[in-house]
Amino acid sequence: MARYAWTLLAPLLLSPFVSGLTSTLQQVTNFGSNPTNVGMFVYKPTTVAAKPAVIVAIHECTASGQVYFESTPYAQLADEFGFIVIYPSSPNSGTCWDVSSKATLTHNAGGDSFGIANMVPFAISTYGADSTRVFVTGTSSGAMMTNVMAAVYPELFRAASVYSGVAAGCFLSNFGGVDAWNSTCSEGLVSQTQQAWAAQVRAMFPGYTGGYPPIQEYHGTADTTLFPENLGEEVKEWAGIFGYNAAAPTQVLSNTPLAGYTKSIYGPNLQGILAQGVGHTVPVQGNEDLKWFGI
Repeated sequence: MARYAWTLLAPLLLSPFVSGLTSTLQQVTNFGSNPTNVGMFVYKPTTVAAKPAVIVAIHECTASGQVYFESTPYAQLADEFGFIVIYPSSPNSGTCWDVSSKATLTHNAGGDSFGIANMVPFAISTYGADSTRVFVTGTSSGAMMTNVMAAVYPELFRAASVYSGVAAGCFLSNFGGVDAWNSTCSEGLVSQTQQAWAAQVRAMFPGYTGGYPPIQEYHGTADTTLFPENLGEEVKEWAGIFGYNAAAPTQVLSNTPLAGYTKSIYGPNLQGILAQGVGHTVPVQGNEDLKWFGI
């Protein structure tokens, strides 16, 4: 295994999410192949469960791993439940994630997704974590990357939750751009059949015959950054993978998990949650994530 170094970060005491934590955020270097120089930050609580679960929590544009640590409840929940949290940090200008290049959208081909993927076996080895209980979540650009990780590296993750993203491959750049913006996708103008989306996902990992992680997709009806039509495309993508009918949820629950939120259940592996009047982004629902993950 490659040698690695730790950098201790000062506690971010101004955030209610980090005040009173039992441990501190640490930076890890030399965790494995990392061609785009994605940063890796880890929160390991003072008391860790035997064979702990791991949550990979991916930040939005203009943020960082440190900021997502500060602004989400995962570290607090790690203190309570004894799991490890990995916070990747984007190397790109503006700190959006590369969800557009062919490399990042292809298994073991490079890009930001490859660096994030290599954090997982490192964490399993270093912390004695349970390889069958690794989860991924993210917000906005991090939500896009969460869909990408579930599509490109499905063998690594047990489940995923997505806050205000787009379907994996929706931002694919026709000119090979890295970290490229796609207005057609962001404005909800990309529409494909669930079969076409599923074929696109399968092409990201040629020859793969295993399963894909159950996925929960959140989106707000008032989102004018990544328009709410994107939720429908995300649902179609994963319905195609799981063999569900994206047009016919098996159950629709009003005011779930919060007032004004409508949860559509398409099968045991897929849920879409539309938040009425919520813009960009839907706030992280940490306890709901843990229920979905089975932690």
